Amino acid sequence: MTIHTSPAERIEPRFARNLLGALDGKVAAKVVAAGGDVAMIIDRGGFIRDLAVNNRDMVNDGFEGWLDRRWADTVTSDSRQKIEEMLRDAANDSGARWREINHTTAGGASVAVRYIAVNAGEDGRVIAIGRDHRATAELQQRLIQAQQTMERDYTRLREAESRYRLLFQLASEAVIVVDAASRKIIEANPAAERLIGGVSTPLIGRTFSAAFDNTSRDAAVSLLAMAHGGGNLTAQSTLQYEGRSFNVAASLFRQDRASLFLIRLSARDGDAGQVPESAQRLIDVLERIPDAFVVTDESLRIIAENSAFLDLTRLASKEQAQGQSLDSFLGRPEIDRNILVSSLRQHGSLKNFATILRNRLGEQEDVEVSAVHVADGAPPCFGFTIRSVVRTPAPRPSVAGELPRSVEQLSHLVGRVTLKELVRETTDLVERLCIEAALELTGNNRASAAEILGLSRQSLYSKLHRYGLGDFNTSE
Repeated sequence: MTIHTSPAERIEPRFARNLLGALDGKVAAKVVAAGGDVAMIIDRGGFIRDLAVNNRDMVNDGFEGWLDRRWADTVTSDSRQKIEEMLRDAANDSGARWREINHTTAGGASVAVRYIAVNAGEDGRVIAIGRDHRATAELQQRLIQAQQTMERDYTRLREAESRYRLLFQLASEAVIVVDAASRKIIEANPAAERLIGGVSTPLIGRTFSAAFDNTSRDAAVSLLAMAHGGGNLTAQSTLQYEGRSFNVAASLFRQDRASLFLIRLSARDGDAGQVPESAQRLIDVLERIPDAFVVTDESLRIIAENSAFLDLTRLASKEQAQGQSLDSFLGRPEIDRNILVSSLRQHGSLKNFATILRNRLGEQEDVEVSAVHVADGAPPCFGFTIRSVVRTPAPRPSVAGELPRSVEQLSHLVGRVTLKELVRETTDLVERLCIEAALELTGNNRASAAEILGLSRQSLYSKLHRYGLGDFNTSE
């Protein structure tokens, strides 16, 4: 049998040699029945006139009881349209194709069967051959369920990883993760960066022993060797960084077929440094004052801050603030940073500098800043106090609102609007003052005022309306 197929057209299959002749009826019935699990002869009215079922599951589901029933009455409502299309296509010899049909059983279950319908050539009869598709449908359902399970597991894994990341970042204990093969630091939380790292020398990517003083590097190597050979035991040692001593504990664990070290650091009690009582009181006061207080390095990277600063910037924790640049919150972009830094370097301090503060949500508010430069610190740093300023509507007119009524009010706009907008506001102020003076000289006679000002009456009325001057409900 030679079958020619093409994407552009459907070609009816034919035997190359006509050797079958006229098949006997019994032989034809066997051929049709053998083509699938169920075979039906359907008349032009859509009724099942003959039926052969050779699938035990279909017999148990009552398929043999369909004789003389409409084929469309044996299927679910969503499959009836497919039945009509299959019968119509078979009657028109427009090409047969397999379609999936869902049948309902006496028990209320749904059975999926794939059918193909062909024209029988006599009295509009159609032969429909079906194959039980339940095994394939069940396999597809299992595949979908497996995919959904994988997606749920992946979501849980991502959520667990997010929780781990959050705990890792917010933990007060210094924690470092070191690759056992390369001995390089692959993860370090902010607490560890504050203890033995820094903005200029981040820990990630460095060899573990190189993170400590030269005198402690051999001890750091030995610590990892003990942890690697100790199995589940935790190795401990004392290492130094910039002269300070730290208790360091290392333990070995495996993840993703790789061995890693979990390192925990803490300052030794003797080297943690006892803060004098007076200094501690000062620290407590700075933490509780209502004005924001923040300490930065000379590149304006935040080192320390109080709770009021977190409230102003809408940051959830001190860890979120530390390491960020202060000018990402304070000042007009590319303007106030240079003014602040140059003034502090030149004069050492700055008082009541008016600027704006942007919080994490993008909201702005007016603030006043006082700052000091501690040049002899170890290392040098800047200290800032930031106070919210509540302006009354009179001295602080908005650019888009009522026009300023004095030079003093105009001065509040310097630095907040462009020079072009400021000149326009100044011009409007002078124009309004001249109109008010002309009205006062003429006893509120608009015609005379227009003549004095060299304006037409219509132009004067327009300006009066613009500035809200005069009473437009009274006639002259």
